Formats: sequence, C-alpha cells, structure tokens
Amino acid sequence: MAIQTSPLPWLMLISFACSILVISCHGTSDDRKAPLINLLNQVHIVYMGDLPKGEFSAETLHNSMLQEVVGSGAPDILLHSYQRSFNRFAAKLTKEEAEKPAGMEWVVSVFLSQKKKLHTTRSWDFIGFSHHSRRATLESDIIIGMLDTRIWPESESFSDKEFGPPPKKWMGTCQKSSNFTCNNKIIGARYYRAGGNYRSEDFQSARDSEGHGSHTASVDAGGTVNKASLFGFRSGTARGGVPSARIAVYKICWYDGCTDEDILAALDDAIADGVDIISLSVGGIFALDYFRNSIAIGAFHSTKHGILTSNSAGNGGPSYASVINLSPWNCWEGTLDETLIKGKIVLCDYLDYMEGPLNAGAVGVVIQDDGFKDFAYSFPLPVSNLDLTDGSDVLHYLNTTKKPTATIFRSTKEKDELAPYVVSFSSRGPNIISFDILKPDITATGVDILAAWSIKHAWLEDQTKSI
Repeated sequence: MAIQTSPLPWLMLISFACSILVISCHGTSDDRKAPLINLLNQVHIVYMGDLPKGEFSAETLHNSMLQEVVGSGAPDILLHSYQRSFNRFAAKLTKEEAEKPAGMEWVVSVFLSQKKKLHTTRSWDFIGFSHHSRRATLESDIIIGMLDTRIWPESESFSDKEFGPPPKKWMGTCQKSSNFTCNNKIIGARYYRAGGNYRSEDFQSARDSEGHGSHTASVDAGGTVNKASLFGFRSGTARGGVPSARIAVYKICWYDGCTDEDILAALDDAIADGVDIISLSVGGIFALDYFRNSIAIGAFHSTKHGILTSNSAGNGGPSYASVINLSPWNCWEGTLDETLIKGKIVLCDYLDYMEGPLNAGAVGVVIQDDGFKDFAYSFPLPVSNLDLTDGSDVLHYLNTTKKPTATIFRSTKEKDELAPYVVSFSSRGPNIISFDILKPDITATGVDILAAWSIKHAWLEDQTKSI
C-alpha cells in the first residue's frame, strides 16, 4: 500500500528558498546595474488619487519622486506614468524602496503589481433581455470600452455594415499594426505590455490570440449573426446585448495573465477616450483592499467621470464570500452634478433615502427597483417607486422624447386587506444553534407604524408634526 505524504514541507522549503532570493535582491541604487538585480525587482504601483488642477507634468513629478528613492536611475525603472484620468505610476522597486514613497505627501497607497486572470459570461436571452426588446436610435452612440484579451476583427459579430462614422465624442485612437485595423464598429484599439517580453503565443497587437476578449465583446455588443451554432448544435441567432453599440478595445491580458500596471494604463486611457461603459471580466485570486486593487481604483475614477463600470464578480463559487471585485462605487451623496440635477425629477436605479438627489437640488425622484414593495419608505422629497417593467417604460420615454416631463402626485391611502402579515425582510427560522426550534414564536406589529422618530435628519425639521 502506497504511503501518501503531505506536500506541506516541500512547499515551506520552496517558500523559504524564494524568500532568500527576494531578500538577496535588495541593495543600493548602484547595485541596480547588475542585470540579475533588475530582473528580481518587482513592479509596484504608487497611487496618488486625482490629477492636480492646472498645469501638471505627471512624468516629471513621478521621476522626481523616484529620484528621492533610488537616485539617478529613476528613468530606468519608471514603467508607466498614468496622467490622462488619474495620478499614479508604475515602477520596478525592491520591497524596502517601495516603503519610501508610501510615506510621501499625497500618496494614497503603494502596492505590489499582481497578475489577474480572466472570468466568463452568460447569454442575454437567459436573463430575459430578448432580441425583440425595444431599441433606441441613440444606442449607436454608445461606446463600450472592453478590457480583455481583445478582439478578432474579422468575426461577423464585429462587422460595420450599415454603421456610420464614430460618434463625435470619441477621442480615442486605433493602434494599428500589420494584422489589425479598426472599422466603424470597432472604433478604437490599444494594447498594453509595460514589461515587454512578448511570447510566441501572443499577437503583438490588439488582435485576440486567446478568445476570451472576442467572446465578451460579442456578448456585450456583437452584431446579429444568423444561423450561428456550435458545430451544428443549437443553431440560431447570436447577438450582443446592444448590437448597435460601438466597441473600443483595450488589450490588457496576454498568454501569461493581466498585470495591474497594464490594467491601470488601459483604464486611464478608456476614461479619457470618452467611453460610456467599461466592461472588465477580469479579477485576482482573492479580494484586496479597495485602494490596493487596480480594478477598484480604476472603477472609482471611471464612476466619478460618469462611466458605468461593469466588473465580473469572479468564478470562485459555490464557496461563500468568493466575490473578487467588491468595490461599491455608486452615485451617492455629493457625487451628482448639480447643474444637471437642480430643478429636475431624476430617474434612479437604486433605492435609498434619496438625500443625494435632495442635496443636489432635485425636486423629485423616480426609482426603478426590483425589491419587495410590501412596506413603505419615507423620503425627503417626492418619490415614485416603480418595478423594473414600469421603470423600463419611463427610461424608454426619457430616451425617445426631446423634452420629457413628469409629475409625481400626492400619495394615496388604501386599506391593505391582507394585513397583518409578516413583512418580506423579517428574518426566518430555523434556529441554527438549537436545531429543534423551527421559528420565532410571536409576531407583532413593527412596520409601517406611525410612531416616534429622530428629527436629526434635516428634512424632518420642516415637518409640521412630530410624534
């Protein structure tokens, strides 16, 4: 009978050997001249938040900061200065050197660049968004920035037949090569490889050599392809969620993965290029602190610029708490543009107490939300809470009407014939400690009851009666 031994001692030995290698690479700036040392220095990201206002040279600032760390060799280790949409740089540093900029003024975080891996996608029909859904002509002006392994331009999904020129708001470029050109569907293309060293398996261009990027791009915005099938199986019509949208491709993933410095460079460009949506089906092995995570940082800045950013959750299920991309960025209080909101009724895709629209000057809010509606909310301004079907009708009206108008009428009262009943959010049994107890024994009134409340909320101070 064979004896199965644990691999743990070997892993510990390998880990210890690797630690010795890493420790031995640290040294002075003069030591950097040795080729071995340069190979063992690791890429770090130095993040400083928003770009300063006024005249500003990111590369000059970043080189100056690096000179304080390594001396005259700064230009040789600076891999990338991000200067179009946010302020940060990538450089090859030892662990000790990376600690120095972390203590500098205005530096938010310094973290080791890691490699991300690709995630996957599903069908639009599966989620109920059928091919016959109502379409608006403005969909052709939507630009989706796809960050992935990039695209196979000859695919029928990316044909530009019946497409006009790119929208005037587009400020990007098509990084051409001998094996790749753009068209009026694929209106932009860039590729990123800060460390160089292209492998034979990769195309040194925006062309897709793996397949994942072409797949995600066609799922999001691929044109209609009739008689599509998998070797004759399940023949039918294939198309993306918004077939008439334009695509801008940003190749960040290669045969050996997707590095943080390339992800950040692509997000920096995509924001400045004028995309409306960023789709990123990429993630790490485990979740990281928001400001040590390249995807969370990029999504933070894209959201601030009004760009809807879609990040895949990950492929770690069915384990609990296995979501990788966790950043909660949304249009909360203080992030709405008052010049667009003031005096208007706003359509929102989430349900909260609406203090954000109130403080931005909105006079009312229409919410489209798929949550339970068996209990009431109090709001500081007129609100109409619709389900997703009615909300879709309102959105269609907004997108097809030159000067849309709305009126939110005073609330009505009605008798709930089903009351009393247990509200949807009330916790259920069984007892997970004493398994023989199935449920709570007593129910009592507690929801939608006229009772006392704190007047700390400014909007309550105007009410004529508090209890």
